Amino acid sequence: MRGRAVVLLSGGLDSATCLAIAKRDGLTPTCLAVDYGQRHRCELDAARNIADAFDAELMVVSVDLRSFGGSALTENIDVPKGRNDSEIAGEIPVTYVPARNLVFLSLAVAQAEVLGAQDLYIGVNQLDYSGYPDCRNEFIEAFGAAANLATKAGVEGTRLRIQTPLIDMTKAQIITLGTGLGVDYAMTTSCYDPTQNGKACGGCDSCILRKQGFEQAGVPDPARYA
Repeated sequence: MRGRAVVLLSGGLDSATCLAIAKRDGLTPTCLAVDYGQRHRCELDAARNIADAFDAELMVVSVDLRSFGGSALTENIDVPKGRNDSEIAGEIPVTYVPARNLVFLSLAVAQAEVLGAQDLYIGVNQLDYSGYPDCRNEFIEAFGAAANLATKAGVEGTRLRIQTPLIDMTKAQIITLGTGLGVDYAMTTSCYDPTQNGKACGGCDSCILRKQGFEQAGVPDPARYA
């Protein structure tokens, strides 16, 4: 192993693939999941199962973004269902959580400094995504620069690297890559509005993108749909 890494692990298929990539890259990953008051809390259980499957340590940190609200994922706002591709790509949806990746990456930087890790993996994607501004490469580059200015590690010359291996990949390409790396996508959850027993709704933007990705990859989708 060539060093340590922090992997932001949501329990979804993108972050699970990132964890597999970090292992492939010869790094020893520590995973970070965030309990932020999200509607789809079953993703935290998925994160635990995925970390266990890859024999990786998992830390779960609580940050109550529900106190601020402003999103269908942290407030009692209906999750949009049944939108077509142009609608999904046309605007920033109500499932956008204000400052979520800004907060998550800041927490990951803190963990990386304590662990002495230089590499932070995050499964952001600017192709098959729902219009979130904090999934763009411009944001990642700006955050990386700020992190190296604001940390002891950066000032002392141990630069932190924000790794975004999926940022220019389609969902189908991600699934194909992850399948080759041994990711069991049955453990992952993508739904924004799951049932109480964890079944996916099948109609939210995230479910639609997931189903399209598996279909285009020619791989059966193992998700349980209501």
